[in-house]
Amino acid sequence: MSSTESPDTATAALPVPPAGPGGHGAAETVHTVALPGLTLTVRTPVGAPAPQDGGAETGTGRDREPALYVHGLGGSSQNWSDLMPLLADRVDGEAIDLPGFGHSPPPDDGNYSVSAQARAVIRYLDAAGRGPVHLIGNSMGGAAATRVAAVRPDLVRTLTLISPALPELRPQLTAVPTALLAVPGITGLFGRLTHDWTPERRTREVLALCYGDPGRVSPEGFNAAVDEYARRLELPYFWEVMERSARGLVNAYTLGGQHNLWRQAERVLAPTLLVYGGRDRLVSFRMARRAAAAFRGSRLLTLPEAGHVAMMEYPETVARAVRELLDSDMTDVTADASRS
Repeated sequence: MSSTESPDTATAALPVPPAGPGGHGAAETVHTVALPGLTLTVRTPVGAPAPQDGGAETGTGRDREPALYVHGLGGSSQNWSDLMPLLADRVDGEAIDLPGFGHSPPPDDGNYSVSAQARAVIRYLDAAGRGPVHLIGNSMGGAAATRVAAVRPDLVRTLTLISPALPELRPQLTAVPTALLAVPGITGLFGRLTHDWTPERRTREVLALCYGDPGRVSPEGFNAAVDEYARRLELPYFWEVMERSARGLVNAYTLGGQHNLWRQAERVLAPTLLVYGGRDRLVSFRMARRAAAAFRGSRLLTLPEAGHVAMMEYPETVARAVRELLDSDMTDVTADASRS
């Protein structure tokens, strides 16, 4: 399937690639954090590379400013394996597997709403004592990160949102199959319809849905995604997590008042970077202008050739934009200190 063809409805069973197809291959450590009713898997790059673009070394280990990366629906912490090493000299980054995704087991309460995902992030940051962090989210993770920044501004120093899943009144047609996951029984139907599909075919379909150009994925990255997809399909809770998470995302789109995601975007105080792809089939490129108006004083990076996962397709470009955001934040902090 080419990147310009409409994906089969069944591909929506995993709207974000489960692994991080790319080519950096940086070493990572993985550990789990147990909280009451919740266990999260946390991924961290090993070591910090030399500063890029002539930047000054900011220290190692916990001397660097903390950052937290949050993946989207169907994804995992591996979605950040290309971006994290590029920023590791500047930030002490961690990527989490949200409850029920990656290697994190389902939460005890079975709640997969966007608010529940945001609470999981907040609980982790409170328990780890790492706030305020540079919070970076993609897709559903971007929606959760928006909630975190709105309700707990003390935990967020800067906010980067890559194709955030914010409400659209008229979603593009290629996003409709993902919304259908929220209908009870649909995920089981998808599973039956695609029962004979190989993990390789499933992965190709997902990459065609999420990438502006699936040809950018290296053979090694493709094989890693295939292996991870096959592992996920063996999990007894896979389809339930996908259905309930999709339903939680659709429900978040319908909330009004102070819980509306656009209203919460207007409450965000942290310096914000927005990244949108011109070939995104899940979040409309046209939403970039509305988001830039909603997040006060935000920066906007548009990548015409990118799809839904710019941090996996163009990690170097996204990393440069994040660095510019961090530099701007540091300048603002220095200016505030000099005035006080």
